[in-house]
Amino acid sequence: MLNTNKIIPVREQIASQIRSDIIAGDLKPGTKLNEQNLAERFGVSRGPIRDVLLQLTQEGLVISKSNVGSFVNDQLDPEVQSLMIDIRRRIEEHSIKMLKNRMDEIDFDYLESVILRIREAFKNKDFTQVTKDDIEFHHYLVNLAGGEDLSNIWQSVVMRMRMDYQRVDSAQDCENEHRAIIDSLKSKDYRSAIQALRANIR
Repeated sequence: MLNTNKIIPVREQIASQIRSDIIAGDLKPGTKLNEQNLAERFGVSRGPIRDVLLQLTQEGLVISKSNVGSFVNDQLDPEVQSLMIDIRRRIEEHSIKMLKNRMDEIDFDYLESVILRIREAFKNKDFTQVTKDDIEFHHYLVNLAGGEDLSNIWQSVVMRMRMDYQRVDSAQDCENEHRAIIDSLKSKDYRSAIQALRANIR
C-alpha cells in the first residue's frame, strides 16, 4: 500500500506537473521550456528548474540543445508508440497477477477516490488532471505489486508515451474502464481484471 500522505519535495512536484503537461499535450512537442518563465510559474529560483529539466531530459520527455535551450521532445514514431503501449500493458498484466490476495479495503477505497477525481477532471475538461489521476491509478497498482523496482521500469515507459483521451467519449466511459479493473480485483477475478486492463490501455 502506498503512503499517500508522504511529503513530496518541491522539485518532484514541479517535475510531476511538467510531465503531466507534456503527456496530456498541453506542452506540445518542440515547445521551448524557458527557465525564467518556469521559475516564475512555480515560484522558485532557476536552480530547481534546471534540476527538473535535467531529470526530464534523462526521462526522455525533454531534449536539451547546446547554446539553444530545452524543448519538449518529439512524439514517438507510431511503431515505437505501439511497442511502448505493449510493454506497458505487459508490465501491468504482470502486476495484476502479482496482486492476488494482496489488496485490502484501504487499497480499494483509495483507488475509488482516484476514479472520482478522474471523473471530475474529465467533466471539467481538465485533461492535464485526468492524465495525472490516470497515472496515479495505474502507478498505485504497479507499486503495490512490485514496489520501487517495478515502478521505475513502468514509469520509464509511461513517461515517453502520449495519453489519448480523445478516444473516450465521456467521463462515464473513462470511469467505467477503471471501475471494471477494480471490480474484477475485488471479486478476485484476475482474468477479467487483465481483460479490463487491456481495454483501458490502448
